[in-house]
Amino acid sequence: MTDDGRPSSISVPEDIVATNATQDQEPQPLFSNWTPPRYLWRGLSVFVLAGQVIMRIVNRKIHWKNTLQQLERVGPKSVGVCLLTSAFVGMAFTIQFVREFTRLGLNRAVGGVLALAFVRELSPVITSIIVAGRIGSAFAAELGTMQVSEQIDTLRVLGTDPVDYLVTPRVIASCIALPFLTLICFTVGMASSALLADGVYGISINIILDSAQRALKSFDIISAMIKSQVFGLIISVVSCGWGVTTLGGAKGVGESTTSAVVLSLVGIFIADFVLSYCFFQGAGDSLKNL
Repeated sequence: MTDDGRPSSISVPEDIVATNATQDQEPQPLFSNWTPPRYLWRGLSVFVLAGQVIMRIVNRKIHWKNTLQQLERVGPKSVGVCLLTSAFVGMAFTIQFVREFTRLGLNRAVGGVLALAFVRELSPVITSIIVAGRIGSAFAAELGTMQVSEQIDTLRVLGTDPVDYLVTPRVIASCIALPFLTLICFTVGMASSALLADGVYGISINIILDSAQRALKSFDIISAMIKSQVFGLIISVVSCGWGVTTLGGAKGVGESTTSAVVLSLVGIFIADFVLSYCFFQGAGDSLKNL
């Protein structure tokens, strides 16, 4: 009490005031400010996009005009660089194999070893790497530019599904064209190898071709076709997925293009290991007839 009879003010400790103020506030969720990393949701968008494309193909929602245009772009327009690359890779491998096999007296096994190496690994992988660099980068750049310039949003406003019009034709074209490109690259690679072995090392072309025919089996060709289709699916889906999730203007388009090619190559190598492990387990007998 004060001298005039009025009650005196009561001082409250500061820690009690702070505790009461904290209790009066609403509880905050633990992850209120957490957002998933961009690479995480972009990776998930690739799987979602792949599922949408598969559903479109199953339901036959295919824009055939765009598909034929993309097929011409992926297939015939990529033949030249694929043939040139496969020819020189074939000659380079021929030099390495022929030198060692000639020293061991195994000239008749050169064609079979080259054929197995080309059809099982080199032709599918090299063709896919070329397509990833040439076509995958183009897919990512085109769709990325359309995304940042809001052309994809314009398609939605006009009632056109971007997956039907842009993505599905590119995926179908890649899955169809890559197996044929792989066969062409295998043929050119074997031809360049046989010509080099005959002209430089004196091993007859007939010996090379006969050895290759004895070593190859129908399943080797089938496995190469399956690998090529899987690689084409990886290239097209990753490139299109990274394109349609592009942000940040011209800089974002460049980053998306680079990332799409790198991730496509990593996916190709991982898928190649998985498929090779599934297709070629146990001891092989392809060279026993040589």
